[in-house]
Amino acid sequence: MNQTGLNQGTSGNISAIHENTMLITPSGVPYDDMQPDQIARMSLVAGDDSWEGPLRPSSEWHFHKSILMSNPFFGAVVHTHSTFATILSIARKPIPSCHYMVAAFGGNNVRCAGYATFGTEELSQQILKAMEGRSACLMANHGMVVAGSNLEKAMWAAVELETLAKQYYHACQQDSIVLLPDSEMEIIVEKFKTYGLKFSEKS
Repeated sequence: MNQTGLNQGTSGNISAIHENTMLITPSGVPYDDMQPDQIARMSLVAGDDSWEGPLRPSSEWHFHKSILMSNPFFGAVVHTHSTFATILSIARKPIPSCHYMVAAFGGNNVRCAGYATFGTEELSQQILKAMEGRSACLMANHGMVVAGSNLEKAMWAAVELETLAKQYYHACQQDSIVLLPDSEMEIIVEKFKTYGLKFSEKS
């Protein structure tokens, strides 16, 4: 995430399903210093908050677990504080159908979840609501989160979402912008189901 410019310092976190458990980056460890044996393992059973590993899991494990449990096709989650996605989240602006690639996330927009304190169950609920029928959302005054069928697809999706956020931000500086109609976005959503951009299908 740091190499792609999606993240900086110790902010952001990544999780993935492995053998019916969730692997998640630990809290407060710089990515350049992180070692494989420092990754925390958590149960994917509702109500089980136990974890294994030498370090505590990311404080955002709540929404990682909730997202992974919400859709059987999600296998990985990436959360970043990327610049342009965060700018839009501060303005509480969703990303509308400014580009056909918005449909890659499941609909005619990428919603912005309501604000809640980081690391809380309330934040998980706000994110799940914003991600209904979607594989990503912005997080008010916070950043973005994306889900994919595996880590590679989730990382690709995070880069794509930041790119869309950057394009939309700059387009908003113009006198006017033109959005694609819902009818066209519905066509593109269907086309993506067989195009290869299937973030919601495991492979």
